[in-house]
Amino acid sequence: MKSKKTNQDVHSPAKTNNPSAKGDAPARHRRDSGGGVWLYGTHAVIAALANPERRIRRLVATAEAARTLPPGGPGIEPLTRPEIDRLLPAGAVHQGVAAQVEPLPGWGIEDIGRAAPAQAVVVVLDQVTDPHNVGAILRSAAAFGALAVVVPDRHAPEETGTLAKSASGALERMPLVRVTNLARALEILKADGFWIAGLAAEAPVTLAEAKLSGRVALVLGAEGEGLRRLTRTHCDHLVRLPISGAVESLNVSNAAAVALYELVRTAP
Repeated sequence: MKSKKTNQDVHSPAKTNNPSAKGDAPARHRRDSGGGVWLYGTHAVIAALANPERRIRRLVATAEAARTLPPGGPGIEPLTRPEIDRLLPAGAVHQGVAAQVEPLPGWGIEDIGRAAPAQAVVVVLDQVTDPHNVGAILRSAAAFGALAVVVPDRHAPEETGTLAKSASGALERMPLVRVTNLARALEILKADGFWIAGLAAEAPVTLAEAKLSGRVALVLGAEGEGLRRLTRTHCDHLVRLPISGAVESLNVSNAAAVALYELVRTAP
């Protein structure tokens, strides 16, 4: 096992994915809300209604879909499916329900170290721009107990209905941490005791062979391009997944799910 880096301020918060309950209450802020964000689809909307951090501006539903929503929430504005269609992007699969919401308050990169227990996994995305992929990664991160997902501010999708629906409710439970400078963010994670492991097809060892333990930041690059050079230089380890020669690579969201499972499977 890799010996763990030290950290002077290690907390062991109760098991939860709610940012307001982790570690020393992070200094959260809301991004410019503008006209609010429309979330749609049953899972995304029900998860938003259950999240005390989420501010709901407007809730619309067909008569049929309204019966699937939990009681005691904000008032439901009855609309027909065509009326909901007109509120949302073309082709949005809303299942008869949508909510206009304020963006969630976010963590800063420094909050991760304060919230992390001795054994923790953070996912870092290097210019993964497809909201479907980022949403799916949020879902896998929540499923396998990751602490947060970190993305660069300029090269990652905004909080949108597409991202939320792909995350199937995980956007409400998994902190999505936006940073201005990814290399600097990795250095902050290192200072907080995280090993930085970059996933690269040409890496000399597999993720299992690296035997990482303690605090681990798993870094994944965009499909095709992979990790940028500067990102690689900030990694403590480059690791790969043992895929066969039948395919060149996995979709980034699939790779994230497999890697997170491997880290959970081999955790002490």
